[in-house]
Amino acid sequence: MTDFRQSDRAVAIESVDQLVEQFHLAGKPSARWAIGTEYEKVVVDRATGRAAPFSGPRGIETVLRTLAERFGWEPKEENGRTVALVRAGASITLEPGAQLELSGEQCRTLHCTQQELATHVRELVSVGSELGLAFLGLGMQPISRPEEIEIVPKQRYRIMAPYMERVGTLGLRMMKQTATVQANIDYADERDGMRKLRVGMGLAPLLNAMFANSSLSDRGLNGYMSFRGHIWTRTDPARCGLLRLAFREGATFADYVDWALDVPLYFILRDGTYLTTVTGTPFRRFLAEGAAGERATLDDWNLHLTTLFPEVRLKGYIELRSADSQPPERMLALPALVKGVFYEADCLDAAYDLVKRWTYEETDGLWRQVHREALLARFRGVRVLELARELYAIAEEGLRRQHELDDSGRDERIYLERMGEQLAMGRSPARVVAEQWGADWDESHRLERLIASAEFRP
Repeated sequence: MTDFRQSDRAVAIESVDQLVEQFHLAGKPSARWAIGTEYEKVVVDRATGRAAPFSGPRGIETVLRTLAERFGWEPKEENGRTVALVRAGASITLEPGAQLELSGEQCRTLHCTQQELATHVRELVSVGSELGLAFLGLGMQPISRPEEIEIVPKQRYRIMAPYMERVGTLGLRMMKQTATVQANIDYADERDGMRKLRVGMGLAPLLNAMFANSSLSDRGLNGYMSFRGHIWTRTDPARCGLLRLAFREGATFADYVDWALDVPLYFILRDGTYLTTVTGTPFRRFLAEGAAGERATLDDWNLHLTTLFPEVRLKGYIELRSADSQPPERMLALPALVKGVFYEADCLDAAYDLVKRWTYEETDGLWRQVHREALLARFRGVRVLELARELYAIAEEGLRRQHELDDSGRDERIYLERMGEQLAMGRSPARVVAEQWGADWDESHRLERLIASAEFRP
């Protein structure tokens, strides 16, 4: 979860129109569109496979402090503990279970993104290897159970954890065990933004199936291909999943605002302290009535938007959030696929044609089905694998047309190749792992081979 930064001056919300206008003002001409990627990695003790703790000489806080000392990152502290780093337009933050996330700079091309990721991995591994830690591209912590994982000592996490236990059954697993890769894209105006939101919601089951990579947890197979995806169905129904509003013809920014206003608040931020006087109160009521002498500000609203977790999220840009984290060779496949589909008009139209007849109920049912079956699920008599291959072809064509070349004269389709191999094989990453764990890898070497298959190397 990217850290929220307060504005220098609190601006009171005078009307709901202000909130809608923020989304309008965030639109950009296509010449300024960029791609942003957020990469989460689970961190484990190389010898045991257990989740690396936040604290201690071999913990994640030590990793952060060492990165700051050696590579020019600026540490960010909370109550005297180092919980994040910033450098230029990028940041390194921590999920509640100390999953480590790079929120990269906005890049015009994926070649830029690849260079940034390579630098990050080189720095990270150089520190982690000294501490006996491995950084894994998996959608779940494979060995440690939630109660065995230290929660990062941030105020917001201490508030979120008990709230999630009240409203869902798997929220703590989401916080402590899961990891994702996320692509962030721009939009031109309301029509473009809501079309991308609709296409993204329709594609959510396909993206989850293609990138399913969380069949292992709690020391064994869990019965899912994307257990991470399933966890989101049992976290908080008020703020997670697919949004019905996106499937309505003519949906607008105002519809998204209307939905967000009815989602309960976790907290508000005042002078660096998270206040719980509003916890559980719908933002709409806080806006109308205030709470404990506090009135709603634009900062409160923008912070609230970061605590909403639909599969596609609107935040002044559009976040696609359906993919499990991937090993290094496939980590850029998601932003590559998204850039190819969403940044070429004909390709966006083709993707819309693929999903436009799918109702909310059908799409939601498929989304839940692929958590177990991934590419082997069927929809309207068609294998999800075939739909995924069609989407992949659309993305390839989009990247071919964009024709962004690296120093070797290769376009951005190179970042899709490993996903193409996966689709040609007809199996999701999670199914390969499940098969190897269950049969190909003998018990005495399972952990070693799992780490070797998923770890980041310089």
